[in-house]
Amino acid sequence: MSKLLEATGIEAGYGASQVLFGIDIDVKPGEVMALLGRNGMGKSTLLKVLTGTLKPMRGSVRFEGADIGGTRPDAIGRRGVAIVPEGRHVFPNLSVDEHLRAFARPRAGAAKQAPRWTVDALYGLFPRLGERKANAGNQLSGGEQQMLAIARALSTHPKLLILDEATEGLAPVIREEIWRCLATLKAEGEAILVVDKYVQRLLPLADRHLVLERGRVVWTGDSAALDADRGLWTRYLGV
Repeated sequence: MSKLLEATGIEAGYGASQVLFGIDIDVKPGEVMALLGRNGMGKSTLLKVLTGTLKPMRGSVRFEGADIGGTRPDAIGRRGVAIVPEGRHVFPNLSVDEHLRAFARPRAGAAKQAPRWTVDALYGLFPRLGERKANAGNQLSGGEQQMLAIARALSTHPKLLILDEATEGLAPVIREEIWRCLATLKAEGEAILVVDKYVQRLLPLADRHLVLERGRVVWTGDSAALDADRGLWTRYLGV
């Protein structure tokens, strides 16, 4: 299977402080990849490199075979990469409906294809947003803001959806709704790179997992292998 996203030998950091050391990661079309590790191990830094908000010191990033290393975030977004950032970053003065209409665009390279994630389809995925379509971003709960951030990203019809801390800080009932959404997206063939700490819930969702420890890849494998090695959870994931 061809690789949708491929990063090789990524070294990156902030000023004189190096955070990532020779990271290799790839995501195939229609695949769900989980990026795991305890806090401070380099996951968010790697996502910044992949989305263009941090230039790597060394290494290459390719998307659909094209070199996107050093490309601006907006250009990477137009190629078909969408991120749901940690902290959600919804606009406080825009309504739910305005969020979904303002950012909507067809999938890159598929202008003649009927849009999959119309506003109505997004309300079908997240009925709670449909009930609050007139509410401003700052009138939503944290869970509703996370739903909106995911829906906003989907409205761009991404080829790759990236979620940084997909269910962090959410109430259990809202977490379940996010997991349901991600399972639906997987069934529809969406390629997803997801960061989350709930390993047990990632097992049935993710096709492969990559574990970071102090900016290095210490393990990669499929869900069956991760499920079988609970010692790995204790050593590297704090579970």
